[in-house]
Amino acid sequence: MLDITIAIMFTLLAFFAWMANILGLPGNWVIVASAIGCAWWVPEDHFWNLSWYLAAAILAVAIVGEALEFAASAVGASRLGGSKRGVVLSIVGSIAGAIVGLFFGFTIPIVGNVIASLLLGALGAFAGAMLGERWAGKDWNASIKIGGAAFWGRLLGTVGKAVCGTAACGLFLAGLWFR
Repeated sequence: MLDITIAIMFTLLAFFAWMANILGLPGNWVIVASAIGCAWWVPEDHFWNLSWYLAAAILAVAIVGEALEFAASAVGASRLGGSKRGVVLSIVGSIAGAIVGLFFGFTIPIVGNVIASLLLGALGAFAGAMLGERWAGKDWNASIKIGGAAFWGRLLGTVGKAVCGTAACGLFLAGLWFR
């Protein structure tokens, strides 16, 4: 009975870690830490032990997700000459927007919170980058273009990271439940 309870707790942890990706938090690394913990501490004869090969695969998927998120975010705004101020405010705006979306997306059943969090996070990145560029002295046109790049960078980066998080979560749960 305790084994099933622990496996259910790991399942819930993996699900909430995956959801944290949508908020821009490092949820994939919680999944990686869980997989390494299961591979390290759980005896091999135990039914929810994960192999080191599976833990390494989950780690590789998480690294790819981080690389996708970083590349999409960095390339978008920096390509158009975004300032450090714009980047920082873009990050703050994206996290704030994602949190607001998480609480106001309940009108669409099941996936509403995820979609709202994703879109409002991207809009927050747009607003933050635009505000940062205006604060840095750029004109409206340049600020809007850089804000648009931050919007698409955040949206595509988060989607890429969430896809990798889905793969990592799926690998972890498959290894946890189906041995």
